[in-house]
Amino acid sequence: MDLKKYLQKHFHQLNLRPPLFYGWNALLRFELGDPTIYRLNQEQYMQRVYHRSLELFKALHDREDEVILITHAYFADKPKNNVKKLNLYRKYIKKKESIKDLRLEIIADINCDLDEIPDPRNNIYRYWTKCTVEDLRYSQLIRAICNHDVGIKPMIYHRVYFININKNTIFHIYDDRGCDVIASSKEELMWIYKEFNDWILDYDRERINKVFLG
Repeated sequence: MDLKKYLQKHFHQLNLRPPLFYGWNALLRFELGDPTIYRLNQEQYMQRVYHRSLELFKALHDREDEVILITHAYFADKPKNNVKKLNLYRKYIKKKESIKDLRLEIIADINCDLDEIPDPRNNIYRYWTKCTVEDLRYSQLIRAICNHDVGIKPMIYHRVYFININKNTIFHIYDDRGCDVIASSKEELMWIYKEFNDWILDYDRERINKVFLG
């Protein structure tokens, strides 16, 4: 599969980097963790984070759906010839064929000005492969993504994006506080908007309501 052609067709001009919410039109942003709970009980806080992130993922993905699992990694402290395949693909994907098909694209420093020479230490190492949802250990993977900023092991500190190529949606947990969901059309997200309306981040609720209510 040609990832660039897919993104060009369904997510034209999307810059696949956080925050996805402010770079697209058909969008949702959900609150995962409540800071007031974290200060009182970290375990209870994380249970809510896990519950919400997993429920949203399952609502957006059927078991037979095909997904592209993308990881943006940074290796500023490693020379290019020492960069290896990420262990998260071996750990969280069951199907060996998908692991063997893992691809790597090196994206030059996108923050440098046009008259500057890109710093290779700021390169993004984009790993990706395709698999079905049922081939993913998604429960463990999502928990590890949520664990990073609170220092719980296992944790994943790279950016991870789930692209559902059957429904043309992108799911991204930016940290334990929340996640972004975007789609090629708002119709694909309408029922998610209604079903999980109480979980929408209040800070962005007005903008989201304008998208789905006109």
